[in-house]
Amino acid sequence: MEKYCNTKQYTLRYSDFDFKDELSLFALLSLVQESAGASADELGFGYDALKKIGCGFVVVNTYCEFFRPIKLGEQISVETWPLPPRHVIFERDSRVLAKSGEVVANFAARWCLVDLKSFSLLTPDRLGAVHENCPYRDEKTTTAPAWKIPRVNDGTRILRTVRVSDCDHYLHANNAKYADFFMDCFTMEELKARPVKAFQIAYIKQAKEGAELEIFREDRAGESLCEAREGDELIAQFRVWFAEEEK
Repeated sequence: MEKYCNTKQYTLRYSDFDFKDELSLFALLSLVQESAGASADELGFGYDALKKIGCGFVVVNTYCEFFRPIKLGEQISVETWPLPPRHVIFERDSRVLAKSGEVVANFAARWCLVDLKSFSLLTPDRLGAVHENCPYRDEKTTTAPAWKIPRVNDGTRILRTVRVSDCDHYLHANNAKYADFFMDCFTMEELKARPVKAFQIAYIKQAKEGAELEIFREDRAGESLCEAREGDELIAQFRVWFAEEEK
């Protein structure tokens, strides 16, 4: 039997690209999220289907590795499939391909099924026959070095207020928006010569409209760490590895 895979092609827009004419992390996360949603719809546990039974999926971890930047003018496709869930963790892997078929990025993500009223975690049994009949696939595209991101000890700080335009239908900042929140900790000069080689985001707590976030950045050997806090609460963490500086 052929292994399940949802494949979706995308024509990229000018607004999807950053100041280097490379696909922004926000745009890439948005497209992978779009493909995950299309796959979930296809398998019977999409947003509309789950809303009717009072539950939904939220992403808790994302890891991406790049093989090269995606440049202005390119077309891409995203392949995605769910892996067998473990207790309350639902994994999903994705592959981003250029029009030629070249793999340009790999994704691994971890999601949780939650009750929409209490946001308590639910097990796969809550999905009933949809879970029992789901064509889960064991193949991994990539694996994060570690899902736990080290805490920032000290570093530079920027402030960011969560606005209406940042929020999704769960009334909190959309997961893709955090890519912009964290990349704004870097200057154009810093990013100009150093392509992103890999990054990961951990989503700890919801940030709702009006949340005043302090975002701290600390550079370590071979990587940079960022974290967003609301008061004393940790909201999200970011870890990024850069490729060698371009000459």
